[in-house]
Amino acid sequence: MSRVRECRTPRPGVWGAAVFLVLLIAAAVFPGLLVSGDPNGTDMLAALQGPTADHPLGTDANGRDLLTRIVHGARPSLLAGLGVTALSIAAGTVIGLAAGLGGRIADETLMRLVDVVLSIPTLMLALLVITITGPGVFNTVLAIAFFMVPKYARLIRTQVAVIRRAGFVEAATSLGLTRVRIVLRHILPNAFQPLLALATIEVGAAIVAVASLSFLGLGAKPPAPEWGAMLAGGRDYFSVAWWVAVFPGVAITLTVLSITVLGRYLQRRLEGRPA
Repeated sequence: MSRVRECRTPRPGVWGAAVFLVLLIAAAVFPGLLVSGDPNGTDMLAALQGPTADHPLGTDANGRDLLTRIVHGARPSLLAGLGVTALSIAAGTVIGLAAGLGGRIADETLMRLVDVVLSIPTLMLALLVITITGPGVFNTVLAIAFFMVPKYARLIRTQVAVIRRAGFVEAATSLGLTRVRIVLRHILPNAFQPLLALATIEVGAAIVAVASLSFLGLGAKPPAPEWGAMLAGGRDYFSVAWWVAVFPGVAITLTVLSITVLGRYLQRRLEGRPA
C-alpha cells in the first residue's frame, strides 16, 4: 500500500515547484495583481537602495523597483522559453517524420545533418545565427530554437521507426487508411508521449539560453524588464549593490529548477516509475 501511495503522491519538492510555477504564470498573465507601479519608472533619489519595506528587493541604478521589474519580466522570459520550444518541436517533428518515414537515403541524410548541428557548441551556434539575422528578442528565439531542433528530430525519428512497425499501424494499413491519416491518427499521437516530458524540461533550458544571450546584449534591450538583461545591468554594481544582479539570477534559477523538477516528475510518470 505504501508503495502505491509513493507512486501516486508527488513529493513535497514537486508540490513546491508546482506552486512556484503557478505564481510565475500569474505574474506573466496578470502582473498588476502582484505588484503595482511602472517597471520602467525611474527615481534617481532611490537609486541602488537595498531591500526595504517600500522596495522589498531593492532598486537598481536608475531607482527602479526590482520586485516590480522581476514580476513583469516573467512574461517575456516564459514567452521566449515557450516560443523556442514550440518552434523547435514543430521543426523537429517535420524532420523526424521525414527521416523515419522517408526511406534509408532520407534517414541517413537528415540524421547526418542533425549530427553536424549537435557537434557545434550551443552558444557558438546561437551567436552564428544571430550574427546572420541580427540581435533582438525574435532572432534570439530563432537562434535557440535552431539549436534545439536536433533533439526533437532524433526523438521523433526513433519513435516513428518503432511505431510504424507496430501491429495497430499494420492493421490500419490493411484496412486501407491513407498514409496521412495513419501518421496523424496513429503514429504522431504515440510518438508525442515521450516528447512531452522532454519539451517540459527543455523550456527551462530555453529560458536560460535566452537569458544568456540577453546578458551578452544580443536579446532584449534596456530598459526592458527581462531577467537576462537585468542581470547584465547589475554586474557593474555587484560590489556595492549585490541585489541588483542576485535577485534576477535567483528568479532564473528558481524558474528553471521548478520546470526541471516537474519535467522529471512527468517523465517518471510516463515511464511508469515511482514519482
